[in-house]
Amino acid sequence: MGRGSYTSADWSKLKKSSKITEGSTASQIFAARKMEERFNPLYINVREARDSEDHPNSTPIIIGLDTTGSMGYLSEEIAKNGLHETMMKIYATNPVEDPQMMFAAIGDVVDQAPLQVTQFESDIRIAEQLLALWLEGAGGDSPEDFELLWYFAANHIITDAFEKRSQKGYLFTIGDADCHMKLSKESIKRIFGDTAQELTSAQLVKMAEKKFELFHIHIQSASDGIPTGFSQLLPGKVLTIPRTSVKYIPELIISTMELMNGKDMEEVISQWSELSQPIVRNSVKNLVVKKGKKGFFF
Repeated sequence: MGRGSYTSADWSKLKKSSKITEGSTASQIFAARKMEERFNPLYINVREARDSEDHPNSTPIIIGLDTTGSMGYLSEEIAKNGLHETMMKIYATNPVEDPQMMFAAIGDVVDQAPLQVTQFESDIRIAEQLLALWLEGAGGDSPEDFELLWYFAANHIITDAFEKRSQKGYLFTIGDADCHMKLSKESIKRIFGDTAQELTSAQLVKMAEKKFELFHIHIQSASDGIPTGFSQLLPGKVLTIPRTSVKYIPELIISTMELMNGKDMEEVISQWSELSQPIVRNSVKNLVVKKGKKGFFF
């Protein structure tokens, strides 16, 4: 996994073959009507982000999308524009070395597809697998089960960045709801096939943070603030963005990685368009950056 590089030409071909246009809806873009076994964590022992000849210093990046209920618009934006913009801007700005990206679709523990995870890739296979995910769109009311991805990251991912260089990857969850504060042993067994005791979300965050820097991008309505659960679990790592500005999520993700790697705030902000600059600045203003050796944040 993780060979090759992402190109605009490959994206254009995939977009054309998948008949994705600006008018395409989420249900048209994501044609799957059930979860494929290759994305089902019940059948996945580990996902690996390994170094390769093409990418000798791989950096794992995980983006987890809330795909419940009303969140179809987010998946639609990511599929139409967000993924392509993120990858092209990552290669243009080099916030990290040798990026390898994995997507996750996060539902509810009660869903048929509570969690789906792609492989870590560096080329057009990132997009191919994203488009093959099932947008079940079920789920109950807030909060949502972001803790499922933290569990998977802690227990079922191996990275050369961590194993060889003691460097952390980056894990971003994105949604408009709060998180649950625990994961039951019954859910762990049913979803992952693991035998474990109930874990609190605080425990899961601590476990996942051994290998990843965790962030949450909260999509705000006009009046809401940072969700209580996330403010407790990820202090200084919750980024907010208005729903009307989700097209700037690529800039926000890249800016966060650059700031965590010690880049100056004004230098980070100034690289973006005049329209996106105030959005990104407001989103990262409360980000806590603990400086240290690259890849170590204590």
